[in-house]
Amino acid sequence: MFLHSFIPNPIIISYGPLAIHWYGLFMVLGIIAGLLTTLWLAKYYNIPANLITDLFFWLVISGIIGARIYDDFLNFSYYLNHPLQSLEIWKGGLAIHGAIIAGIITILIFAKRQKFSFWEMGALIVPGLALGQAIGRWGNYFNQELFGLPTNSLIGIPISIINRPAQYIFNDFFQPTFLYESLGCLLIFIFLLILNFNAIKRNKLNKSFFILSVSLYMILYSILRFGLEFIRVDETPSYFNLRLPQLVSLLAIIFFLLILAFQKNATREKNRIS
Repeated sequence: MFLHSFIPNPIIISYGPLAIHWYGLFMVLGIIAGLLTTLWLAKYYNIPANLITDLFFWLVISGIIGARIYDDFLNFSYYLNHPLQSLEIWKGGLAIHGAIIAGIITILIFAKRQKFSFWEMGALIVPGLALGQAIGRWGNYFNQELFGLPTNSLIGIPISIINRPAQYIFNDFFQPTFLYESLGCLLIFIFLLILNFNAIKRNKLNKSFFILSVSLYMILYSILRFGLEFIRVDETPSYFNLRLPQLVSLLAIIFFLLILAFQKNATREKNRIS
């Protein structure tokens, strides 16, 4: 298997002090793929393309800042001793939960200013977000980071000694959690796309669908992330025997299940009255 025998170089090409990193390339590809997907869906949502590009501009900026701040928090002691490395985003260290939180805040502000529904803008964004995540996760592979527990299976990936945690220094192959998450996000993207196709076909692009779409993305991704955290070996704060990303994922699952339950009850009450 290719991944089982190939040891990646994080740099594509370099010239003097300048270098192009695979991580950055996959981040850019993920952003472009997400933008194109959103622009395509925007035609059916009757939202102008220039509004989408404006929103994406702010989402990219806020997402990077939020992702970095969140990662700094997860690795606070390290960045406290190496503050300048917090600026080296091309070397990794962008936490998706931070990007999602920042993205939610950005969409809330943008939707209010443009007089659009937050749920509508969110539903429009989440399919492209899932696709962007599926692509962007490959940057972790080339950086040899965020891998899982040691494994002897053929699907395991070789990790250089310098990138291995001390307790696994004598293990050569590790679980490719980046691949698991990439495939999981790809399935979420396909599912959300099918959901949109059905809603467009049935002329059901309404508030109930928008809430459903956003909630399902948050629930499905949170379930995926919650499970993968059991095998990841990167350091992160833990509380109640759960890693912090698991607690954040669990809170997201509960919150959006409550949102769906509330929406279902509100719809039932509306139908009863009418």
